[in-house]
Amino acid sequence: MSEATGAGGEQHAHGYIGHKDELLKRLRRAEGQVRGVHRMVENDEYCIDILTQVSAATKALERVALALLDDHLRHCVASAAADGGEVAAEKLHEASAAIARLVR
Repeated sequence: MSEATGAGGEQHAHGYIGHKDELLKRLRRAEGQVRGVHRMVENDEYCIDILTQVSAATKALERVALALLDDHLRHCVASAAADGGEVAAEKLHEASAAIARLVR
């Protein structure tokens, strides 16, 4: 899905649409790293080497998450804040909850 429906039924493009290909590239890279970790465990490789790869995969996913959060703040939250009202409060709460999940 490339669009979300707003409160009034209107369609809004997601903030990441402008660099969706870049996000997909990062996700493919992270997916490859996770497959590599899987192979390393199957092949009984050294724990520290596996942990290094787990860390790399984790960082790759964190970069995707931060890019999505940045897009959400710049696009969805900024737009809702400009509109004001309950939608703005909802988007701010949503962003705050997302940040809390990322830092846990």
